[in-house]
Amino acid sequence: MLLLSRADVESLLDLDALVDALAEAFVDLSSGRASMPQRVAAFSGHGLLGTMPAYLPSANLLETKLVTLFEGNAGTDLPTHQAAIAVFDPERGAMTALMDGTYITATRTAAGSALSTRLLAREDARVLAICGTGVQGGTHARAVSRMRDFEEIRIAGRDLAKAEAIAAEVGGIAFDDFEQAVRGADVVSATTHSPEPVVRHEWLARGTHVTSVGMNADGAELEHRLVADADVFVELRDAVLAPFPAGANDLRGLDAERLTEIGEVLAGTQPGRTNAEQITVYKSVGVGVMDAAAAALVLKAAAERGAGVEIEL
Repeated sequence: MLLLSRADVESLLDLDALVDALAEAFVDLSSGRASMPQRVAAFSGHGLLGTMPAYLPSANLLETKLVTLFEGNAGTDLPTHQAAIAVFDPERGAMTALMDGTYITATRTAAGSALSTRLLAREDARVLAICGTGVQGGTHARAVSRMRDFEEIRIAGRDLAKAEAIAAEVGGIAFDDFEQAVRGADVVSATTHSPEPVVRHEWLARGTHVTSVGMNADGAELEHRLVADADVFVELRDAVLAPFPAGANDLRGLDAERLTEIGEVLAGTQPGRTNAEQITVYKSVGVGVMDAAAAALVLKAAAERGAGVEIEL
């Protein structure tokens, strides 16, 4: 069995290749070719342990991710999300690899938002606003900014020092007020754990593309009026409308018919953006085929470079 550390995964996972791999994975998912049950979780009273199995035929990869979410870790030396990914032989069932999943979780989530931006944002989008200064704020600033020729990147968070740190890394401007950062932006990426909206309808200009990856059992980071007025795109209807911890409160009350899957847009069976005035929203809950796509890239690169350590359990 191949063992790959966090350092290994960071060095092996290419962000641009991941965006393209997610496109294939979403087509597999929407077509029904992939096998992926909903995320389930056990709760300890302080956090949750979730499991996310998937088989991705385009990569011929069978895996499961174990992921913990402990919000009390915020501000400590431990991340709120920690994960490991186990890969199995799809023909014989033997475990073939075990790798760090924490970096993959952060990176594939941002890559999904980047893919949605490539598909749905206006071609003339020039101002990007990132709401949130945690791990996802940083990964989104790096990933989404690659999708358009942005002239201005705004980083907003309640902790101005954290916003300034990310802004310095990407050549952006720091804000401690979400509204100030969002107004006038062409693309807005919400990456918070906020139970209250950090993106509101009245702040947005027509034609804005919004991405949202925040999940909170007690609320939503997108205002309901915004979601009700927008054209909404998701990874999988069943996943996003499922109860927590699989689904998202942001879309509660929406009919499934209102939602378009990213894989359908990529396959050409459903339209994406059809005019410059649409407000488009990509709401992500993170699904197992995303981890499978990332793990496949890591394993391919590891084989090419001889990375990792072979062990026996």
